[in-house]
Amino acid sequence: MQNNIPKNLAPFSCSYSPNVPELLLNLKCSIAISTYQAGKVVMLSPKNAESLIQLPRTFAKPMGIALSEEGDKMAIACKDEIVVLKNSPELARFYPARPDTYDALYMPRATYHTSALDIHDLTWGGDGKLYGVNTLFSTIVSIDTDYNFTPYWQPPFITDMVSEDRCHLNGMAELNGKPKYATAFNKGNTAQSWREVVTTNGIMMDIEKNEIIAENLPMPHSPRIFNGDLYVLFSATGELAKINTERGTYEVITQIDGFVRGMAYHKEFLFIGLSRLRKNSSTFAKLSIADKSLNAGVAIIHLPTGSYYGEIKYQASVDEIYDIQILPNKIRPNILNTLKPEHKLGVSIPDKTFWARPQPGE
Repeated sequence: MQNNIPKNLAPFSCSYSPNVPELLLNLKCSIAISTYQAGKVVMLSPKNAESLIQLPRTFAKPMGIALSEEGDKMAIACKDEIVVLKNSPELARFYPARPDTYDALYMPRATYHTSALDIHDLTWGGDGKLYGVNTLFSTIVSIDTDYNFTPYWQPPFITDMVSEDRCHLNGMAELNGKPKYATAFNKGNTAQSWREVVTTNGIMMDIEKNEIIAENLPMPHSPRIFNGDLYVLFSATGELAKINTERGTYEVITQIDGFVRGMAYHKEFLFIGLSRLRKNSSTFAKLSIADKSLNAGVAIIHLPTGSYYGEIKYQASVDEIYDIQILPNKIRPNILNTLKPEHKLGVSIPDKTFWARPQPGE
């Protein structure tokens, strides 16, 4: 990693544009980011109109974050499992460590044991299923209790269901409750073939039509559909682009100085993840954006104008961000993992919730 980070900073120290806390207050939302490098899911919230407060929670190599339309159900793709959580405002209110502090509390409700599939993007389908980009097997999959994964779609140029990460399938955009578009770094059909030319051979695929609709993209990540248009991040060049799905062309909306990956939209604003590049990486060292990718954090773009609104920058702990989600109508959310027994004490049933008392020895 970069060695120009100031020493003696508190863990997760960050700076931010003065207008960011007020923006989150006005939008009535918080930000959730996943950083697999630090092993955390971090909640960023407005403490007031002048400052932010954050809550980092440990998960094993967290990548994609799926959020239900209302924002009350969450799933996190981890190293070898997917953890499903549900918000309980009632448990949040009486959270034993800090009662009357949080307006949301995401509690673990189920864990899918997937094995280490290197799942990247993750989304809830309209059918209630979880869909994930299984990068290791070059396949978009659904997650259930019958198998480690059930294949849903594979690029037409991939000929085998094998754990070889052939094209680095990574991103997925959902439309009308189903996976619609997918990104990959190339259209190779051999193990790790995408590493040969990583900066210019990216593709966008239409899953329903089973065809490539755009090529020669610079390391595409995080395809998303906003207001009926398809957007994507070009990590190799630090660009936000809009894809013309009929012509296979794209328009660059704005240039961002950094390695961009992870994107969410809320009320005209885009929240885009920034990562600090590993200078000792044979892959990242090739990127034209390498010398400008000095900070990890969140860039905020006003989408109608394409203007840069503000940013959050980490000075410690966070180097790489994978995904971002916006938690609507949640000003101070909390989240529990399954690594500590605390989550077992919160009990929720359809009409009632309560916190159990720890038993002796717990």
